[in-house]
Amino acid sequence: MSASPAIQSQPQDLVTLAKAAGESAKALVAEATRRVRTRILGTDGRIDAGKLEAQQHAAHGLAWLATYAEAVAELGGYAERLQAEGRFGETEALLVRIGAGEYLDQLFSGIPMSQGEMVRPTGSLGLSAKEVAQYRTEAVETLIAEGNTPDNRAALVALMRDGSGAATVGASGLDEDMEAIRSEMRRFGKAEVVDKAHAWHLQNAYIPMEVVTKMAELGVFGLTIPEEYGGMGMPKTAMCVVSEELSRAYIGVGSLGTRSEIAAELILCGGTEEQKQRFLPKIASGDILPTAVFTEPNTGSDLASLRTRAVQEGDVWKITGNKTWITHPVRADIMTVLVRTKPEEKGHRGLSMLIAEKPRGTDADPFPVQGLSGGEIEVLGYRGMKEYELAFEGFEVPAGNLLGEVEGKGFAQLMQTFESARIQTAARAIGVAQSALDVGLRYAEERVQFGKALVNFPRVADKLAMMAVEINIARQLTYFSAREKDAGKRCDLEAGMAKLLGARVAWAAADNALQIHGGNGFALEYPVSRILCDARILSIFEGAAEIQAQVIARRLLEAA
Repeated sequence: MSASPAIQSQPQDLVTLAKAAGESAKALVAEATRRVRTRILGTDGRIDAGKLEAQQHAAHGLAWLATYAEAVAELGGYAERLQAEGRFGETEALLVRIGAGEYLDQLFSGIPMSQGEMVRPTGSLGLSAKEVAQYRTEAVETLIAEGNTPDNRAALVALMRDGSGAATVGASGLDEDMEAIRSEMRRFGKAEVVDKAHAWHLQNAYIPMEVVTKMAELGVFGLTIPEEYGGMGMPKTAMCVVSEELSRAYIGVGSLGTRSEIAAELILCGGTEEQKQRFLPKIASGDILPTAVFTEPNTGSDLASLRTRAVQEGDVWKITGNKTWITHPVRADIMTVLVRTKPEEKGHRGLSMLIAEKPRGTDADPFPVQGLSGGEIEVLGYRGMKEYELAFEGFEVPAGNLLGEVEGKGFAQLMQTFESARIQTAARAIGVAQSALDVGLRYAEERVQFGKALVNFPRVADKLAMMAVEINIARQLTYFSAREKDAGKRCDLEAGMAKLLGARVAWAAADNALQIHGGNGFALEYPVSRILCDARILSIFEGAAEIQAQVIARRLLEAA
């Protein structure tokens, strides 16, 4: 089915427009950054923490503005790469045109930071309408006018329906090797997960160990671990594809790999050679299942206030304290535990990381080891691994399991994992959003009302079109951050943007998919009810949206 009548410009013209508009958007961000910076500088010319907090709306709004500008720029890069490869077809052109047009329109008129919070260049960020108009270049105006139109949305949905069996809507922008990995993960998800996931969710059951074993055989747990330590030595872009497709099947399955990714990154970056040789091959093979034990009941994102302590007695460390929101601890074999080993050192400097080994437990006997107990936290979604609050009472860890065999470096060691963890979380968000699109499109095609399928009603089709468009935008931003990481560049800014946007896109997609289901979407028997619950956690864990925006804003303001 042809979508040509809906496309105003030739593909090459669209590439030029998108790239030019991305440059204009970034110029607007640069000016907005200068304006916000004047509000938060102290008398010494440095950022004043108190002023930055008082100006949170503007600072976080700046983070969203910059994220949108980066997204538009990445759409331009995506279009340019596909054009050069001869893969920039009708679907891809529509994704770019609608996405760039809509995000530019919001960027200049108002971006929703959440359902009830808008940021606008005028007012929120201190620019006048006349000043903003300077950046609404011809390329920007053309994409806004020709972008998110009813004809373009209708044409995109028609193409989506024709190609409903495709792995993604439009080309992902990755090479054949990455797409081969995607196909393998998608086959696994369909065969082992998709039809069973909802029952696991409703029963609050663990993902069966036979599924975990098959994931290990596919190399999921050793994907980015270097070959010298038993892994596959693949790039972070491969991690994105695997996380995306497994989360598309079920976020719990997609998140199993996150435990191994975090633990492996900690040990690779901060461990001794002996620790690497001892733990990494078993993490890669799936013989060891790790869990991350960082958060405490009263600290949340404020890790500097962490109170769980560890005291060395002879050849062991003894841990005492409480941790919360610990994912998959019962079946984990090792816990990477952030503890305070130097009580005289306040803040981050007194923290250390321990690799705590433990036996696997069961529901009947979750923690069969002295000094460790816990209770399950019942949750709306993100099930399959189970969340726990843990109590340590003199739990013993061998002295040789202090990460890097050095005290006081725990927070710095953890910080080294943040980029990868947030890139992977963005990929998980894309998978959840894609799952929402899958069930939403299928239901819209099958459900008949007033004599025709729901997909034939423009408001329903519009929802599906925007799901596909925003998924592609979040995907390109995530792949961009992964490429930066693979190139050895600092990418906490890009990773943060990918996670910030991806989480919101997943929630919007799940919410719209449920709306398409109508009353049935509110019924527990329909998978979309689970997808909605799963999507909601994405803007909370691995750095809440507000924390993420704060980090992005601070980086922008410090660099200005």
